[in-house]
Amino acid sequence: MIIGSMSNVTIEPGTRVQATECASVLRTTRKHSLPYLPDLHSEDEDVRFLADGVFATDTVLVALNGERVVGFIAFSEGWVNHLYVVPGWQRHGIGRELLERAKLQRRSLQLWTFERNIAALRFYEKEGFRVVKRTDGFGNEEKEPDVLLRWDRQVKTMSRGR
Repeated sequence: MIIGSMSNVTIEPGTRVQATECASVLRTTRKHSLPYLPDLHSEDEDVRFLADGVFATDTVLVALNGERVVGFIAFSEGWVNHLYVVPGWQRHGIGRELLERAKLQRRSLQLWTFERNIAALRFYEKEGFRVVKRTDGFGNEEKEPDVLLRWDRQVKTMSRGR
């Protein structure tokens, strides 16, 4: 079922007021795309985490269909900390556009994703990220094996001909 496309989505800087909507996007997407993960936090905890933490420290961009948040990215110096798109809006270029805007502002980016999240791994590899490290999940709160990916801007050099 096609719900929308990039033609009816705008991307703009996120504001702390949108933390509740972003938490809903995060929770909905995780439940749909990562059903094997434990639900470790309440909705209120997720809202507080985003409002008081993520929006205070990261650059946040939101994808809007009218007034409704359908996706968001949160990134800091060298890291993509969150990238979520509501399931019905996935595969319409929203995640790619959010990621592209983060890439324009950074020379390199790293991110973690779960090893079992094959769709995310394929997406990031298609977007130029490469696997740097794999873990058994001991270091994350979900205790789920994960993968560190990295993207570096390609610097074009001009060669001088003689």
